[in-house]
Amino acid sequence: MLHQDLLDILACPENKTPVTLADEALVAKVNAAVEARTLKNRGGDVVEERIDGGLVREDGAYLYPIRDDIPIMLVNEAIALDQLT
Repeated sequence: MLHQDLLDILACPENKTPVTLADEALVAKVNAAVEARTLKNRGGDVVEERIDGGLVREDGAYLYPIRDDIPIMLVNEAIALDQLT
């Protein structure tokens, strides 16, 4: 997964707050919603590709997906976590 040095410098591109690595349970929940086609990103598109991991914004509101060990730190690609409740 991501090296700690990289995690230490990454921040939410919207509000510049720190991000932390999502735990396995959250990644599994996101991927279940992806498979059910019930998850949308902030750009309004249905998320169709499973994630390998995620970076959660400090306030817990959004997850930035990680695919092929690359964090996708684009505001429109963020996934609002309140969709999972």
